[in-house]
Amino acid sequence: MDDLLQEFIAETRETLEALSGEIVAWEAHPGDRARLDAIFRFVHTVKGSCGFLDLPRLGRLSHAAEEVLAQVRVGDRAPDRAMVNAVLAVVDRIGELVEAIESGTGLEDSGDDLLIAALAEGAEEVAAVAVPGIQRAAARSVRLNVDLLDRMMSGMSDMVLARNELARRLRGGDIDPAIEAALERLSLTVGEMRDTVTRTRMQKIDALFSALPRMVRDTAAGLAKSVLLQVEGSDVELDREMIEMMRDPLVHIIRNAIDHGIEAPAQRRAAGKRELGRLTVSARQSGNQIIIEIADDGRGIDTDKLISKLVVSGRDERQLRALSSRAKLDLIFEPGLTSKDEVSEVSGRGVGMDIVRASIEQIGGRIDLDNAPGKGLRIAIHVPLTLSIISAIVVGAGGQRFAISRQAIQEIVTDQSDAIRIDTIGGARVLSVRGRRMPLLNLCEVLEIPRAINNGPRMISIVNIGEGSYALAADMVLDNEELVIKPASPAVMSTGVYAGQTLPDSGLPMLLLDCAGIATVAGLDFHRDVNEAFDEEAETAEVPGIPALLFCDLDGVRRAVPLAAVDRVEQVEPDAVRFAAGRFRVTIDGRILPLATQGEVEGRERLNVLRLKDGNCEVSYAIDEAIDIITLPEEIMPAREPGPIAGVVLVEGEQIELLDVLWVFDEHADGGDDEVAPLCLIAGDKDGWMASFVRPLLETAGYRVTTQLAAGDTPAVVLSSEEAENVHADKAPVVRLRRRRAAAGAGDDSVYRYDRAGLLCALEARVGGKGR
Repeated sequence: MDDLLQEFIAETRETLEALSGEIVAWEAHPGDRARLDAIFRFVHTVKGSCGFLDLPRLGRLSHAAEEVLAQVRVGDRAPDRAMVNAVLAVVDRIGELVEAIESGTGLEDSGDDLLIAALAEGAEEVAAVAVPGIQRAAARSVRLNVDLLDRMMSGMSDMVLARNELARRLRGGDIDPAIEAALERLSLTVGEMRDTVTRTRMQKIDALFSALPRMVRDTAAGLAKSVLLQVEGSDVELDREMIEMMRDPLVHIIRNAIDHGIEAPAQRRAAGKRELGRLTVSARQSGNQIIIEIADDGRGIDTDKLISKLVVSGRDERQLRALSSRAKLDLIFEPGLTSKDEVSEVSGRGVGMDIVRASIEQIGGRIDLDNAPGKGLRIAIHVPLTLSIISAIVVGAGGQRFAISRQAIQEIVTDQSDAIRIDTIGGARVLSVRGRRMPLLNLCEVLEIPRAINNGPRMISIVNIGEGSYALAADMVLDNEELVIKPASPAVMSTGVYAGQTLPDSGLPMLLLDCAGIATVAGLDFHRDVNEAFDEEAETAEVPGIPALLFCDLDGVRRAVPLAAVDRVEQVEPDAVRFAAGRFRVTIDGRILPLATQGEVEGRERLNVLRLKDGNCEVSYAIDEAIDIITLPEEIMPAREPGPIAGVVLVEGEQIELLDVLWVFDEHADGGDDEVAPLCLIAGDKDGWMASFVRPLLETAGYRVTTQLAAGDTPAVVLSSEEAENVHADKAPVVRLRRRRAAAGAGDDSVYRYDRAGLLCALEARVGGKGR
């Protein structure tokens, strides 16, 4: 609602400024019909918006002015100076109220009744009503022509390609450090501008969904049906132009669902269903695509009936019966075909779904049908962003280059790594990596292209598509680039395995792979063992210990780091690491990150980097090789002094050092603003555990931390051990840390000492006054 209110304020203010000259001209020539119509449309629009936005005062004023202007338009009343002045006074008051709403200030309504009374015929000329001055809020938005936005996006795309080409050419030889630094600044600026320009074209899909409730109600009432509409994902953002192009296809599909799919109340009762039909419209983002789903609980598609109608029109019945189930469903898109026996106002003329599919394919999208005869139909519309710049991994397969969105890739491994195993089960290949099992697909086989001759290891990408994960093998991984993505031709998009096309700085066209579409084409079913997966998850939750990544450090020591702190493991080129500004730094994704190390970085042919994230901070840590995912025991022997090692644990009889992530962030992450940060007092820390382990985490999260209050200091929150007495409980709310993983009971509000996220949430709740 806030967005709608801001849009109303912007439009009203803009119209008032445009009408200022018209109002003065109408005052001089009250008989000017064109200017009268313009003022009437303004107050009529304001009145309609006020009812929706719950602005009764504005609605009352605009309604009174609308009635008077309507009388003048039909000739029931002649405009005179008194009436014109009264209308102008109401319009001025509307402007004052809009400014008051924008600035959040109050405006007395004592003069509203006088303004409305002055509109009556024969009333005395309205006198100026004194109101306190309203400070107009600074304009925070500006309206731009869509063509101008298109030109901005096109220019931004060219800039990204030029930046990519410059970086590629500079990588071919020795680079002057000054030039490299300038290129890094340029990359950061281009990245920020890219995100800004992209957001200017984005709009919440609620603009597409907002008209659906009324349309569903009217359509259902006209067909004597009762339909309950449920809308989900209204906050998903989509390109404005795409929203407009999706409006007609979506309306047609929904009207078809009500007319064709959802049965009449009597038929639903006979089928054992509720009389009230259910219709769900949802939107979600998957990679660089928006998926809009329309699902109903009606009768579904009767493919036999479709075949019968096509046979009547002259098609070969034997060929139609021999089609696969999916191909039979696609018959609904045949031109001129309708499943209705009678023509209604809604449908039945055989003009529709073929046009809908053509419209969606024209913008690079596709439609998938999931039919359950007698239970309902789900239609999924996959729509790519019209013009998007994404970070992508470029892979090689069969001598060709393809792009995969980095957002979909969890990690990349080789088929010769000791951490993975490939098995064949029931004719299907399965990849096991660190205890996880997932289906393995070969990109060349999926795309039906010959594999290039390559005796080296194959690169395997672990891909996540929301419903599940699978492994995708390619011949090689070539590069990491920011690419400008556009829709491909309908023939290419209809294959279901591509999400768009791009032209990188090399000048060679390249297709972007649709990871979800590849899974669908390959027949992967992630819902087959849902119950077993939940059972496994429950069993895993009962196993004590913390999951951690076991790795070999640069100094040759095997160490572990809690998995929750690791965002991903990446391989970087040695020339991406540079000692600058007093510390090692690494360039990743066009950003410069601090690099923590324990060992020598120089002279290595390859370098793996752990990307550690904690809230808004990110630090990288150089390692030699990631080995496995292990479970840390609860018993951890802490280090005697604060430093990069938090302690040591026993894993399968071997002593493994535990990397102190808190220390890494404390030493390498940028600090917060200590002057405004809330003060956290650590009390009852007899063994110094909280000062060593927890203090760096709190400071990284933006807290000032102390173990002893100075004169005049008042803590915002107190952190103590479970065994400590309630020290300083009278000064601030207290958060207690316990050694046990499980709470003692319903009344135990303490936090497990290794639950980093739980500790930060508890502190935030106490500081915010939500609990004590």
